[in-house]
Amino acid sequence: MARLQPEKPSNVGRARRNIYGQGSVRERRPGRWEGRYRAADGRVHSVYAKTRADVVLRLRAALVDRDHGIRPISQRVTVGQWLDEWLEISVKGKLRPSTIRSYVGIVETHLKPEFGRVPLARLDAASVQRMLTRLIAENRLSPTTVRYIYTILRIALGRALKLGKVARNVATLIDPPAKARREMRPLTREQVHGFLDAVREDRLGLLYTVAVSTGMRQGELLALRWQDVDFDARTLTVRHTLQPQTRQLGLPKTERSRRTLQLPATALAALIEQRRRQAGEGIASVYVFASEVGTPLDGRNVTHRFQAALQRAGLPRQRFHDLRHAAATLLIEAGEELAVVSRLLGHSDFGTTANIYAHLTSSMERRAADRMDAVLNRTG
Repeated sequence: MARLQPEKPSNVGRARRNIYGQGSVRERRPGRWEGRYRAADGRVHSVYAKTRADVVLRLRAALVDRDHGIRPISQRVTVGQWLDEWLEISVKGKLRPSTIRSYVGIVETHLKPEFGRVPLARLDAASVQRMLTRLIAENRLSPTTVRYIYTILRIALGRALKLGKVARNVATLIDPPAKARREMRPLTREQVHGFLDAVREDRLGLLYTVAVSTGMRQGELLALRWQDVDFDARTLTVRHTLQPQTRQLGLPKTERSRRTLQLPATALAALIEQRRRQAGEGIASVYVFASEVGTPLDGRNVTHRFQAALQRAGLPRQRFHDLRHAAATLLIEAGEELAVVSRLLGHSDFGTTANIYAHLTSSMERRAADRMDAVLNRTG
């Protein structure tokens, strides 16, 4: 790199004309030094510092960026403007509708009111940490929601970093909020038996039976169509999930969620009975579990009816999703391998299953130890 040609202090206020090659340095006023250069975008830019030595260092760094084709970061774009642009180019039309709605809600409710007017390039880790600390102290939001706010900001800033709009992702410089640990208490084997007996005549009883015998998500069950069931092969293929609110079909949560399940006899019998009941009610629907007029069921209504059925059966309150946990827990306690359970549930990776059902590892380890004893016991 050619030698910089800084101005002498006596030339305060005078600008050099040779700013297009290796830049120039001048003292604007006592304690205010400016370095000017032509950047990779073809425009003249400035860097500032309190001393000549500091501004020379900043100018050299800017020139290195220019020589590598890196454009200077704009000081005009605000966090709010970038979040709007990010939602438009990276989120809308590329993620599930429910995910898009949740991202937009977090941006409009929390991130833009907090940082909307802050220049994107000037957002710092301390400001992000102060927001998270305040949200946690206010205790208005759950720990899960606070962590979600942080996650969305980190993703948006990560995209900005890739596009050269920020020098670093400041969200990665702080520790993320702790995950909320919800104690999981799915129905036991005896409780599942009692519940299924209690809902035998319930219109949604067969839905509950298929849910607990396959471990499918609620959205996957409500999107299930008769063409997805192969009675001869005794299989069921998860191809769609029902989107909340719109009740339209969407793609499953992850690539591994698109899966074909071998149906246990309990689930197969429930599906056969469901087909018979629909025919008896005169319902012509493509959906396995449909309303009386053949439309998809509403997930919120299904959950309310499920919880009412639990109460009538004298069982503890559960989310509908807890039937999925019950299915997994029963399989693991019966000796099924965790990797197999992970595939059945359609988890994105094995680690997700291991983390969720870590509370069962002690019983699994005891079973493994007993099996090793059986292998090594010669007298046996």
